[in-house]
Parts: sequence; structure tokens; C-alpha cells
Amino acid sequence: MQWQLLPGRSCSRPEYEIGAQLEPAYAIHGDNFDWSASADHLTLTVTNGMGEGIEAALLTNLAVNALRNARRAGLSLSDQACLADQAVYGHYQGAVHLSMLLLCFDLSTGETEIIDAGSPKMWRIRNGRTEPVGLDAQLPLGMAEDTPYTAERFQAEPGDRLLFVSDGVYDVASPTGERYSERALTRAMTNSRLLPPSQVPRSCSMNSPGTAARPLPPTTTP
Repeated sequence: MQWQLLPGRSCSRPEYEIGAQLEPAYAIHGDNFDWSASADHLTLTVTNGMGEGIEAALLTNLAVNALRNARRAGLSLSDQACLADQAVYGHYQGAVHLSMLLLCFDLSTGETEIIDAGSPKMWRIRNGRTEPVGLDAQLPLGMAEDTPYTAERFQAEPGDRLLFVSDGVYDVASPTGERYSERALTRAMTNSRLLPPSQVPRSCSMNSPGTAARPLPPTTTP
């Protein structure tokens, strides 16, 4: 169910390159990624539905398809999040929720709208420096009725590499108890900085300390 929901794992245009991967193959729970491109914009979504197994997959399918329908209707990024939130809450009445990171890049300027709804994390490599990008945390989708969502602004610069990871990657621990996000993720991003984006998710996955890791889309903006 989750595999059928996925778009292509890579895409390359003069303005950007995308590479993405979903792992492990038979225990992906509610994690998912999605992207859509037009002549002027690139929209990326990273989602992490609550729970496990088929129920988590059904939750993610509902949210992703609600987001797609809202995007095709030409709604703003905030309204896309609100519509998906209403769809999830309307069905589950707050019993479950879904974390989401939703981004829309203006390809001519690099100006980006972002909504962080309890989301997977965002990291950036800029001028050789690897660092997390702090965002305004908002409620996950479906947690409360009629939650308002506000998009914040982010400026993508030529040469930026952005990495989005689910909590499976972020929190998995090494045998010594160190979380992957504390130092190992930074090392993996730095070591893979010269790889094409299509190879970065696999590289980061191979360097994670546990099989629970679920890396999600890195994006390079030339």
C-alpha cells in the first residue's frame, strides 16, 4: 500500500535534484514522502503517520491523497495542510495523528514556504557547513478539530543541500546509546556531500546504527 503511494525516487532538473528512499522494505509503518513539480514550483511532503502496520498505512494514504487533492485544486500551502488536517480529524476524531513537513519552492527565486506540523527533521548543508534548520512547530494533522496552519518563509540558496529524515532515522540509537542525530547523521551528510542526491539516502541509511532507520528525501538546489 505504501509503495503504491510513492512517486519516483529521483528527479533532476536544471533548478534542483531530488533523491529519496523508504526503508526498511517490510516495516515502513506510516512513513512516506511525496513530491510534485510544475514549471514554476516544487512541492515536497514528508509524512509520518502514527501507529504500525495497515492502520498506519491507511492513515498515511488518507492524508497524502487529501494533500494531493488540495494541491491540484490550487489551494495555498496553509489551506492544503488545513484540508488534510480536516480529513484526518473527520475520520479519526483525534484518536490518531500524522506528522508532516510540507514545503513549496519557488524555482525562480528559491523562496520557500514551509509548514512544520510535528514534523520529521530538516537539515541543510550550506557552504560546507552541516546544521539542523529550526522551524516553528505546529500541531500534527488530525490532532485537533479545525487547526489553523501558517506557512513560514525560508530562502534556499544556490548550492544548498537539504535533507529530510523521519524519526526512525533521527532517534535510532547505536549500541552505546548515542542517537544517530547527535553526531552520526552530521558525519553521514558531510561524507555524502559530493554524491549525487539520488545516492544520498542509501548512503545515510548504510551509515545508520540500526535497521529501524527510514531516510527520506534529500534535495539539492543548484
